[in-house]
Amino acid sequence: MERVAGKTSLVSGAASGIGLAAARRLAAEGANVILADRAEAKLADALAEFPHPDRAIPLAMDVTREEDWQRAAALVGERFGHLDVLVNNAGYGTFCSIADTSLDTWRSIIAVNLDSVFLATKYLLPHLAKSAGGSIINLSSFRGITGGENCASYSAAKGGVRLLTKCTALECAGLKNGVRANSVHPGHIETPLTAKAYSDREIAREFLSHTPLGRFGQPDDVANLILFLASDESAYMTGAELVIDGGVTAL
Repeated sequence: MERVAGKTSLVSGAASGIGLAAARRLAAEGANVILADRAEAKLADALAEFPHPDRAIPLAMDVTREEDWQRAAALVGERFGHLDVLVNNAGYGTFCSIADTSLDTWRSIIAVNLDSVFLATKYLLPHLAKSAGGSIINLSSFRGITGGENCASYSAAKGGVRLLTKCTALECAGLKNGVRANSVHPGHIETPLTAKAYSDREIAREFLSHTPLGRFGQPDDVANLILFLASDESAYMTGAELVIDGGVTAL
């Protein structure tokens, strides 16, 4: 259908999981995609099997480094002159009590999940403003809406993403630059990062016991939502938080 035909996009954390699924979906619908990730070997493997290699541009970068986002912005400017879609997907978390969380771990989780979104927005917003209608899609989590035990650093970071997205949406609306910003809040999604935990029967049983749909989500489930937000079909949406969690937050 080519719902994003001719659009230029950048997806962080694109070497696997939700990021790779989103990159594939965007490319399948006609977009050029810059796949950004610090895992260069995994990124190379992903590109080797990418279904639309002519629409894929690899970018090895660390999303916590300001200079890497400056380099990403330079690449966008030199290669395309503008950016239509920014998907801030890179992130990770750990299960740990507040008492047992080291300051280094706290800072690392905040940096990867929240600082990266700030830096991406700061340096790529000028290119998004050159688009006919730029779309920022920030991956938060259902834990960015509700709290939970042993995930304080992750929830704090993802909650920050949720509100940073709303602030971005309002700022862009005030500037009348045509850029929209929305956040996506996945529940329990099966990815390479969660595979080890979900393979434990007790952990899987616990998570699914409070997931009304009774199954884990798949990266493509989230990628389909990202595609919608990237397309002109969502042109009247900004500052919204879209939950895709199998019903967890409805309980």
